[in-house]
Amino acid sequence: MVADSPRQVLVRFAPMIYGPTLLFALGEGAVIPLIPVIAYQLGADVAVAALVAAALVVGQLCGNLPAGWAVARFGERPTMAGAGIVALGGIVALALAPNLAVFAAAVFLIGFCAAAFGLARHSFMTTRVPLAFRARALSLLGGTFRLGMFIGPFASAALLSIFGDEHASIWFFAVTLAAAIVLVLVGRDPEAVLAAEEQAAPQRDVGAAEDSGEAVTGSIPVAGREGVFRTLWRYRGVLARLGLAAASLSAVRSARQAVLPLWGVSIGLDAQTIAIVVGVSGAIDFALFYASGQVMDRFGRLWAALPAMLLMAAGFLALSLTHASDQAAMWFAMFGAVLGVGNGLSSGILLTLGADVAPAADPAPFLSSWRTLTDAGGAVAPLIVSAVTALMSLSVATAVVGVIGLLGAAGFVRWVPRFVPRSPAR
Repeated sequence: MVADSPRQVLVRFAPMIYGPTLLFALGEGAVIPLIPVIAYQLGADVAVAALVAAALVVGQLCGNLPAGWAVARFGERPTMAGAGIVALGGIVALALAPNLAVFAAAVFLIGFCAAAFGLARHSFMTTRVPLAFRARALSLLGGTFRLGMFIGPFASAALLSIFGDEHASIWFFAVTLAAAIVLVLVGRDPEAVLAAEEQAAPQRDVGAAEDSGEAVTGSIPVAGREGVFRTLWRYRGVLARLGLAAASLSAVRSARQAVLPLWGVSIGLDAQTIAIVVGVSGAIDFALFYASGQVMDRFGRLWAALPAMLLMAAGFLALSLTHASDQAAMWFAMFGAVLGVGNGLSSGILLTLGADVAPAADPAPFLSSWRTLTDAGGAVAPLIVSAVTALMSLSVATAVVGVIGLLGAAGFVRWVPRFVPRSPAR
């Protein structure tokens, strides 16, 4: 029999992976911009409101390692459904929160559950998508999430115009999440389809299972599953090397979201112009998400990771030199587009590299550590920008981000060939 095409596999995963991801991201994207606003209404000042908004990222950081244990213990599908149900309770608490403490705890809980939801789908696709088009499948996953986060704020704006109440967006999140849970629980199960195919063509599937394409750096596990912390220690080498390079990419991505609005304000642009520049950058980013997967599957992971990192590093370094220019607004728009191109070309890279170096038999404990590293990079970057700006200037902070990008690019050049298969399409 002929092996499945990428389209067949991607369609097969749509009900359990891509559909729920889009729904979750759509609701989350509608709520995230309103978290500081509602926190302020509950009595927070600006600093505390920012801290409450950061609770979402903190919850995600704290949730990665427990999520790895849950996926290894219960499986991907039960973990996704369970995390969705708990997050639904957090959304209800978010909508009905009588005070700031309950509201902040609910935001943290949603971030915690988002980590479990994300890790479960990452682990699921790591073990089930053929290596020949793994990058395209994971880039599409990243693009699906970006689409939801892109549309979500517009849905929130429409709900605000209709109901005039920020809580309408929270209930919208509850509806989208409930629909995602239903898809996970009753949607077509790819595992059942694969099991039927194994019975129909056992010889083909056995061969496919043997040719996993994973980089083998130690003994192949044949016994029981290892725990999260034992897995972390066993793979400390790849995490400390390739994992840190991946964290630098996450940091540069996150810094883009912080630097562009601040740069627009600092050169005196109005809010509408800043929004247009940031929106165009985001649109370019989204438009290129699938190209990254095609490049990684056809030419190798480094051919997408390195250009993306160098492009974003150069964009930040060049932007840092234009603050006092007479054409500062023009440079801002141009380098905002450059950063959008670089970020778009990096779509799915972190998911794909994590899947490539994870142990094939039981990837979830490893992926929990991998995602903790990358999420930490994204969480630290805005703090670095804020601290360097306060101590020196925004231009220096922007240049620092560019240097982080160059260091990350060097890390990819050094460690991707060592840990990742050189010919992904083999």
